[in-house]
Amino acid sequence: MSFTSIPFIALMLVVMAVWPAVRAKNMSRWVFLCTVSFVFYAWWDWRFLFLLLGSGSIDYLAALGMAAWPHRRRLLLIVSLAVNIGGLVFFKYLSFAVWQLRLMLEMPESQWGWTNSIVLPVGISFYTFQSMSYSIDCYRGRIQPTRNPFHFMAYLSMFPQLVAGPIVRASDLLPQLCTPGHFNRANRFAGLSLMTRGFVKKMVIADNLAPAVNAIFAQESVSGHASLWWLAGILFAIQILADFSGYTDIARGIAQWLGYRFPENFRYPYVARSFKEFWSRWHISLSTWFRDYVYIPLGGSRVRASRASVNVMFTMLVSGLWHGANWTFLIWGGLHGGMLLVERILPAWLKPPGIVGAIIRWIVVMAVVVVGWNVFRANSAGQAWEIVVSMFSGNWSLASVHGALDAHARLALMACVVVTIVMVFSDRFARVLPIWVRSAAVVLGVFAAVYLRGPGDDFIYFQF
Repeated sequence: MSFTSIPFIALMLVVMAVWPAVRAKNMSRWVFLCTVSFVFYAWWDWRFLFLLLGSGSIDYLAALGMAAWPHRRRLLLIVSLAVNIGGLVFFKYLSFAVWQLRLMLEMPESQWGWTNSIVLPVGISFYTFQSMSYSIDCYRGRIQPTRNPFHFMAYLSMFPQLVAGPIVRASDLLPQLCTPGHFNRANRFAGLSLMTRGFVKKMVIADNLAPAVNAIFAQESVSGHASLWWLAGILFAIQILADFSGYTDIARGIAQWLGYRFPENFRYPYVARSFKEFWSRWHISLSTWFRDYVYIPLGGSRVRASRASVNVMFTMLVSGLWHGANWTFLIWGGLHGGMLLVERILPAWLKPPGIVGAIIRWIVVMAVVVVGWNVFRANSAGQAWEIVVSMFSGNWSLASVHGALDAHARLALMACVVVTIVMVFSDRFARVLPIWVRSAAVVLGVFAAVYLRGPGDDFIYFQF
């Protein structure tokens, strides 16, 4: 069930009508959240609901076992991680791995051909990481396991963030779910405003850019004007940010309407002047997850410089692979990992200070980010290589750029400018604006999402 679908609107009307009556007591609140979340997830494919329940139940029981039998904590953690990682490997990577193996060994398609029919459950990467963080934190003693299964499943399956994040830690959400939440007028209005902003990002910006981006990457011949591929990278950079941060805004807005808080997931990533800063602003819940559960356990930066560099690169490669079983994602992660390593060893004189230096650093970072997005979006590693070569071919033509910008794309770019200005303004001054001004902005946002929406595309991160 997508946020932009009619069934979801109907589900939200039910939630808004019933929530005030069930929120007061723990059990009724948890059971209601579980019920709504299960309906939300089962709408795609009810069979995968059993995967969510199965993996979640194992982590729930493993955490209880760690508290009951401390001497078996490590074994129980291994079981929990094996189930979660095993599920990811089977559904997300097995088909790709078998395909590569068949190419190397020239195996006939009849052998292991059944792996091509494996369907990727929506949101598996998000709820698996969320569930793993629970069992790991219980193992480390940072949180105490909850004994009520409905409490745990309400945390794991809470529908706003279930299929595309943000990845919420148990230490943040479980305590909140022990309370009725701050269900007041201010939170409900703030949540509605955040949801409206998310719908505008997704339906007006991302969905209007999607046809132009898809058409460019669908070309049979990739070689061409450098200007076209720089434009493609810029358009996709805007599309994926609007699409993903739009989903996050809707999820955070729903949570705030209910009286809870989800962590911020995007913080103006395209103003970053270094790659370290970019990853502190982009998909924050995922980057901090990899920092806390992969990079630091490997030794982080506390080890010798060569080992720390290996840790950085390994973490970024795994981060790239998390996005999907494709060489393009691995290359994209390696590109960002390589740039992070360059920043670590770059001498101070290559980091010019002042405003001019900041502008130069921003241009360099954004240029590499755009190149990386083209690799990320490419249909194959071969196409990615041809695109990058074309980007630096020196063959520029404004005609190719103008032809790629259809009416949908021009509307999306104008909307992007307006939304960015409104976001910056509202972050600074929203609290002092009269309620009628903020209400008018919400109404205008709703009308924009309805009447200026582009051709409906699924959220990009549903495939991850």
